Amino acid sequence: MAKLQSLSVIALLCFISAVAVVVHAHTREEFTVEGRVYCDTCRAGFVTTVTEFVPDAKVKIECHNRTTNKLTLEREGVTDASGTYRIMVPNDHEDDICEVVLVSSPMEGCKEAKKPINRARILLTNNNGISSEIRYANPLGFLKDKPLPCCAELLVKYIMSDEATF
Repeated sequence: MAKLQSLSVIALLCFISAVAVVVHAHTREEFTVEGRVYCDTCRAGFVTTVTEFVPDAKVKIECHNRTTNKLTLEREGVTDASGTYRIMVPNDHEDDICEVVLVSSPMEGCKEAKKPINRARILLTNNNGISSEIRYANPLGFLKDKPLPCCAELLVKYIMSDEATF
């Protein structure tokens, strides 16, 4: 009987701990948005094997209310030596549409920001089934003024390898 009571107490404590973890995850007050910025050296619209990542690029996060379109958040960040940025965002933004947007590139010959690779939408809410406080954004790219000489051959290889998978 004492063993049964001990097991019941242990089970109850485990349940309470699990509930506390879930409640904590759903009351998160801060998110970290992480992503990378690259120079699209082939003007391909995606990362290739000759892509260069951009240190010291500026990006910003903008959130707008879904209904009124009013700006509710704007935060800036800068990439590190690997072209990676990490921006802390306070509060839950369930009622907002949030995007990471390119601002500027310090890389000569690679400063043009063009849709669709100049912005990435992110979800900054606890109400989406994601338990992590880190939100990963798709890579953002600036376009090189002139593609590298190797790009034509490289892109043909990408097309041929894509056709081989069908």
